[in-house]
Amino acid sequence: MTMHFLAIGGTIDKVYFDALSDYKIGPPAVTEILQRVKVNFDYEVTQLISKDSLEMTDSDREEIVNTVKLHPANQVIITHGTDTMVDTGQALKQVSGKTIVIMGAMQPAIMKATDADFNLGVAVAAVQALPEGVYLCMNGRIYDVDKVSKNRAQAQFQDL
Repeated sequence: MTMHFLAIGGTIDKVYFDALSDYKIGPPAVTEILQRVKVNFDYEVTQLISKDSLEMTDSDREEIVNTVKLHPANQVIITHGTDTMVDTGQALKQVSGKTIVIMGAMQPAIMKATDADFNLGVAVAAVQALPEGVYLCMNGRIYDVDKVSKNRAQAQFQDL
């Protein structure tokens, strides 16, 4: 069985050129992380939207839902910006027959202090162990998309 990684953009894939410059969404960080840690499973990475989650639209979410529905993989991890990942999770609840885990990072994957590797590792374990449904994975926790919110002041997700 092949695990599908769907890279949407967000902080995890941001690339900064210097401290004063704007960012761009780079290639999917998940590809480099999975290669570096030498995972022992088959996977496919698809880069889909490549934007900050604050810029995402309902049309973008519809594209994500359709992509997940049409792909044959039953285990899906979506790398996503943290600001609207709950909204995307809500849209994905219409997908059946799959385990979907949405994850991201508070710091870009290319930065030393990133949480990307940790969050991805938890997401990989979660997508293999959880029953069908849609989950959010951040800060070492697995959340129900109906019962979670982002606490910007503490830079973490919390139960509602």
